[in-house]
Order: sequence, then C-alpha cells, then structure tokens
Amino acid sequence: MFGQLSDRLSAALKGLRGKGRLTEADVDSAVRDIRVALLDADVALPVVREFCARVKEQALSTEVSGSLNPAQHVVKIVHDELVRTLGGQARRLRFAKQPPTVILLAGLQGAGKTSLAGKLAKHLADQGHTPLLVAADLQRPNAVDQLRIVGESAGVPVFAPQPGNGVGDPVTVARESIDVARRQVHDIVIVDTAGRLAIDADLMAQLQRVRDAVQPDEVLLVIDAMTGQDAVATASAFHESIGIDGIVLTKLDGDARGGAALSVVGVTGQPILFAGVGERVTDFEVFHPDRLAGRILDMGDVLTLIEQSERAFDADQQARLAAKVATGEQFTLEDFLEQMQSVKKMGPISKVFGMLPGMGQMKEQLDGFDDRELVRIEAIIQSMTPGERRDPKVLDARRRVRIANGSGTSVPEVNALVKKFAAAATLMKQMTGGKAGKGMRMPGVPGIPQIPGMPAGLPAMPGAGATHGGKSKAAKPGKGARKSGNPAKRAAAERGEVVSTSESDGSGAGKDTGLPDFSKFRT
Repeated sequence: MFGQLSDRLSAALKGLRGKGRLTEADVDSAVRDIRVALLDADVALPVVREFCARVKEQALSTEVSGSLNPAQHVVKIVHDELVRTLGGQARRLRFAKQPPTVILLAGLQGAGKTSLAGKLAKHLADQGHTPLLVAADLQRPNAVDQLRIVGESAGVPVFAPQPGNGVGDPVTVARESIDVARRQVHDIVIVDTAGRLAIDADLMAQLQRVRDAVQPDEVLLVIDAMTGQDAVATASAFHESIGIDGIVLTKLDGDARGGAALSVVGVTGQPILFAGVGERVTDFEVFHPDRLAGRILDMGDVLTLIEQSERAFDADQQARLAAKVATGEQFTLEDFLEQMQSVKKMGPISKVFGMLPGMGQMKEQLDGFDDRELVRIEAIIQSMTPGERRDPKVLDARRRVRIANGSGTSVPEVNALVKKFAAAATLMKQMTGGKAGKGMRMPGVPGIPQIPGMPAGLPAMPGAGATHGGKSKAAKPGKGARKSGNPAKRAAAERGEVVSTSESDGSGAGKDTGLPDFSKFRT
C-alpha cells in the first residue's frame, strides 16, 4: 500500500546525500518533494502542512547544519515525524479491572468489522484470553451467519440469539451478552455492530444506545485503509458522536495509496491499535508506528519479521536442525521441505523479503517472484520416497521420470531442484567445516578460509589456511617447482596457501563434497 509513497520519499531524500552542508534551498526542494509525495498518497491537507512545517523547521536547525552527515540527519527527522504522525508509541488494549472487558466495534458497512472481529478474537485467544463474539449487527443480510463462520474459523464462541436480517434488537443482544460472558467465564466480549453505507442519524443513535447498554472499555473504529481522505471525515463523525478510543485499519495489504493511516491519527487524536493485513484469520498485527515508518522509508521492519518467524517456525524443529548443522550431519531434502513449509506460513515471499532493509531497490525482482514455485518444489519433494529424500544420490534417470510424473512437473525441473539442493547442502557442509564436532565456521573471522560464493572483491583474510602456529607453507618457487593441474589449487599455491595432499591429484577420490554423484546420471 505504501510502495508509491516509499519510492517518492526515497527519491526526495536521495538528492540530499553526498552533501557536506545543506542550504535552505536544498531543504526547500526536499520538503517540496515530500509535500507532493504525501498529497499524492491521499494524506489530508492539514496533516501534510503540519508535517512539512515541522520537518523544515528541524532540518534548518543548527544541529543539522553542524552534523557530519546532514542528509542522514534529515532522514532521521522525517522518520521521527512519520512516527509522530502515525501516533507515536504503540498502545495496547485497556483491560477492565473486573472482567469481562467489553470491546465495541463501530464503522461503516464494508469496512470489514465482522472479519476483523474474528481476527481480534483469535489474536486475544492466542494470548490466553477467552473472548466471546457478539452478533449485534442485525441489519445487514447474513451478518449473523458470517460472524458464526468467522468465529468457527477462529475457534471462538459466538453469542447470536437473534437471526438478524432486520429481525431483533441489537441493544438487547448486547446487554444480554454481558450476563452470558459472566456466567460462562469469558474475560473479553467483542461486540460487532451494524454499519451503514454512509453516516446517518439512525446509525449514530443505535450505536449510542448499544454503547450506553454495555459501557465498553474500548470503542474501536474500524476504517478501510483504502478509502483515502474520506476516512478522515468518517473518523471525525464517529469520534464526535460516540467517542472512539482507538482505530483499527483493515485491508492494509491493498494497493491503494494509504493516506488514511497517515491522516486519521492527526485528525482524531486517537491511536491506531491494530491492522488487518490479509484475508486469513491470522493476518492481523499490532500496529507499531515506528515499524511502519521504517517500511515507508525502506529501512525495513526486522522486528515484525522476527515475530512472524517465531510464530511460523517450530522451536523443536529448529533445535533439531541447529544440532544437525552444528555436528556436521547431512542436510537432507526432508529438512529442506520443512524449512520451506515454515517460510510459506509467513506469507508471500515478496512480503517477507520486503521487511528487510534496502529491499525497495529490488521491488521488481520481488514482485516478479511466483509463490507457486514453492508449491511445485513441495510437490516434487513429496513425490520422492523417504529414502530418496534422505539420499538424493540414488536418483537415477528412471526415478526422476517417476518423480516428474507424480508431481506434475518435468524432468528438467526435477534436475534443477536436485542441483539447487546440492548447492545448499554444500554450503551447509562448508559452514560446519565438513566435520562433526567442529561447530559453525562463519565467514569474516581471521584464520578461517573464505567461503565460496561470498561476494567478489573481499580481501583475503589474514592467516587463511594457517597451520602449525599460524605459519603457512608456501610453494617453493624456482626451477623444478611442480604446479598442480587443478586451477583452483594452483591459484591457492601462488597465494601461499596450503594445498591438501589428499586432494592434490584432482581426482576427488576420498573427497566428500556433499553433492550427488552425477556421473551415474544420464541427462
């Protein structure tokens, strides 16, 4: 959603880099580009004016002009102002001293209140709470049935005594739900209320009666993040009529311009608590202003990435793999499949890698990645027998044809997967030193040879290949000196590194590379 805004802000700040001193003209030009970027993102005009005024004032301060890197200082100013505009610090839900805690959801029809009610209930249930969903939207057709389905997928009970579709009193349903929650020991009650296609007096009057009946601890306004500046008018009207305590943004994974997120906090003064980022019941996040500001400025969101990985990856499974890597045990296709399935749980690959810093420069490559490729790889591996997954060396031409037919792919695709896995297995073996009990051998440590595949241009590490107290044996120059026929070993000898005698014949005999023996395969 914030891709276009991110590109425009990055371009505006890029012109400041490399300048040892910023003039007022430089700052004015950057602020003008920032203003245009925010307006194009559909941010409310009063918010844009206040944002740009604060950025310009701080950018022209003596602190910036005297800093060693004024451009980076301006980037920090923009980041801090984005965080401030988005609400500052993340706020948690306020729970009642005496349960149940009552959460009232309000918003226009189509904003996603019912779906978000299930996501919020699932989020709270995962934290150890026992929420109860209340179907108080008795106007919209099939709203009650939808809440039942959402509650079932979230594993949360639903209180729906009335059939809905225009039948029943939402105030009575909401009042009775509090007594039911106390009897059935639910510590949180989430009330899903009716919406309208537009703000009207009947909607506000009904919400006021429901609010007075349940006395909610939190009144959350659900806003569609794709509505743009119209979200500002909606938030203002609800805040004036019923008084909201927080905002929840839905459809934050859409492709709209995203100005609502940057506008509603400044207009209402109330923080954004949560965000819906997908269609699944688990696509729900606590809203962190600093993290979203980092994403917008292409600084990444590593903390959210870590939290998602902790939820997606099984702790026992990771412990087993770590022990296998540390002891030099062979990395198998079964391990590869487990890791890939865990990555799929985190969401689309482009979204996962988009949380890393600097990935905005690789947007085209990330957008071009087809997540169905993971499905094809999973099908190929699952078409293998357990023995073939543990030892790909047994995969002859006939077996590969069988696997291709069973997975609905082609033999070249199977060959490509085996080749990629062989490279991954080789890297794992190199990281462990190729021997059990050695532990991880990471690049960048003096005395450890450089790992093949590292970026070119890195200087050789001091002491690489050193033995016998750190002294390396150099090849003797002069007449009669023998040179290896292996180009890699000959280059190593010329650099003065030790060449293993067991591998000097270049035949590979007795050498464990971790790769399948492709000499037995027909292509």
